Amino acid sequence: MKFAAPLSEVQNWTSGWFHLWDRFWFTPRSPYMVSVLRITTGMFLLYSHLVLATDLMSFIGPQAWVNPELAQSLHDGRFGESDWGRSYLWYIESSVLLWLHHLLAILVTFAFTIGFCTRITAPITWLIQLVYIHRLTGSLFGLDQIITYMAMYLSIAPCGAYFSVDRRIRGRLGDKLDTSRKLRWLFPDTTPSVAANIATRLLQLHLCVIYLFGGLAKARGQSWWDGTAMWFAVGNYEYQSLDMTWLARYPRVFSLLTHVTLFWEVFYCFLIWPRLLRPLTLFLAFAVHGGIALFMGMTTFGLAMICANAIFIEPAWISRLVCRQSDDEGDEQDAVDSELDDSAEPDLSESDLVETLDATKLQHQADKVRAAGRKVRRRYLALKEREKAVAKRAKELDRRERKLSKRESPGDDPVA
Repeated sequence: MKFAAPLSEVQNWTSGWFHLWDRFWFTPRSPYMVSVLRITTGMFLLYSHLVLATDLMSFIGPQAWVNPELAQSLHDGRFGESDWGRSYLWYIESSVLLWLHHLLAILVTFAFTIGFCTRITAPITWLIQLVYIHRLTGSLFGLDQIITYMAMYLSIAPCGAYFSVDRRIRGRLGDKLDTSRKLRWLFPDTTPSVAANIATRLLQLHLCVIYLFGGLAKARGQSWWDGTAMWFAVGNYEYQSLDMTWLARYPRVFSLLTHVTLFWEVFYCFLIWPRLLRPLTLFLAFAVHGGIALFMGMTTFGLAMICANAIFIEPAWISRLVCRQSDDEGDEQDAVDSELDDSAEPDLSESDLVETLDATKLQHQADKVRAAGRKVRRRYLALKEREKAVAKRAKELDRRERKLSKRESPGDDPVA
């Protein structure tokens, strides 16, 4: 009996952690943000493919800057350890086939961007991007890695639920969705789903890993400790898009920016999760990558990282921004719409305030109720179809029974 209390505490602690794990991974989430990231990722992929098209043979042709044999040797172990990187572009020598393949990649990526058949075009877009990544080894840029992992996680999410052709097609299908599971899968709706949450969590964790190891790699260099790293980045003419060397007159500014950037990057994986610190962490991400985009000439990389950080924005925040709901305290709601009458009473009643604060939650509950209603309707229609099939089978059996009874009757017996 003396071990009962500690054992109970261990069980409660374990069950609590299991509950947190389950809630972190398997709580249904709105597919709003993954749909937004689908558009941005698709646009970056299209940009990348169009850049390749300006001189395609120099990138992936038989006599490219990095020829197919060298690209293959960088993966098969001839120059180090072998990895899983493979590409069928290593074996294509015909320029016509390479151009046809590239046009197909552009068309599929465009369909993914506008949200057409995203359940199919999303994984195909990612696989095509992997093929190009493994062929272009030695001539890659940070943008390529970022959009590749974003496309990978979006391929498992219902990223065509919002802002897509799929949503328009789903609206026109009507009652056909109630009787076809394939159509419901092919054209996802806006109902919160576990798949959207898993894709979101994987994107978030991957971003944390990138920043953690990026920060630790920076911490190995002396310039990030003595505060001169930011100056070397700004003073590098190779990456300089705007002349910021005048800041050399303020060495303390460079030192402060260097240490704040290093601290933010190393501890990003801890600072981003608390709700109170998340806005500040995202603001620093916007500032750091916005500075990279504006001052260091890496515009696409900086914008891609800003878009990747948007995965930490809760869909509820976006819905509040779109709906322009009011909040007297200004912590969680947007300002009152400018079109409201100034003569109206400024204070909300308690019931109105509760309704305003819980609008997003009520909307999610309404989506769940509608989803449950659609599920019940699908079940009802399936039972009706089964009832018709059973009735048809019963009629057929009854007809056969009557036919057999006629054959066995004495009047029909040829012997009699």
